[in-house]
Amino acid sequence: MLHSVVRMVLPRQCGLCDQLTDADFGLCPDCWATTDFVNGLVCDHCGVPLMGEDETALCDECLVEPRPWATGRTVFGYSGGGRKLVLSLKHGDRQDLVPMLSAMLSRAARPLLSDDTVIVPVPLHWTRLFRRRFNQSALLAAETGRILGRPVVVDGLAKVHRTRPTEGMSREARLAVQQGSIRPHPKNGCRMRGRSVLIIDDVMTTGATLAAATEGARLAGAKQVCVLTLARAYKET
Repeated sequence: MLHSVVRMVLPRQCGLCDQLTDADFGLCPDCWATTDFVNGLVCDHCGVPLMGEDETALCDECLVEPRPWATGRTVFGYSGGGRKLVLSLKHGDRQDLVPMLSAMLSRAARPLLSDDTVIVPVPLHWTRLFRRRFNQSALLAAETGRILGRPVVVDGLAKVHRTRPTEGMSREARLAVQQGSIRPHPKNGCRMRGRSVLIIDDVMTTGATLAAATEGARLAGAKQVCVLTLARAYKET
């Protein structure tokens, strides 16, 4: 927490190092260069960058295993500076990064928005929320909604049972672990009914968590689901 307070007192420092920047909540040129920002043609389902000039395309993974959501985008690859930003927020208590990261998310979100879009974060199980003290996806969703002027249902979804760590598991195993783990919140899930829903999470690896969240949103009556992540884990080509 002290680190976050210091960063907010000195807002013109780079979000990842101690170099000064021209803008509040920015990155210095060195840290920017190590962050794999996603631009140009991307997979329409998961946001991974692609080669070519087509208006819409899918990556090999999404062609083989179609996603349950309609469209997806990401801000940067889960490597270098991007990975450091995610881990600093998630495990380093760097909540001061939320304004900068949410501004990035809001730019990536614009192609996914409809007139009736409501923003919903991927939930944490209450035991993990108690231990971590905050849900990084909820913080990002709330600030992104504020920037975009869109409604946010922070507790629209609920993690109904705690899933075991899935690091190192295959995609199939992760999907099996996550299946049925996210459901509409018993009180606030109804706010997604008949609406377009934009689900926000910090990282997409196999997409198992986002698939479970999509299932939860559909159970709540969402008419369309899109997903948006800060980072996407992928192999560079």
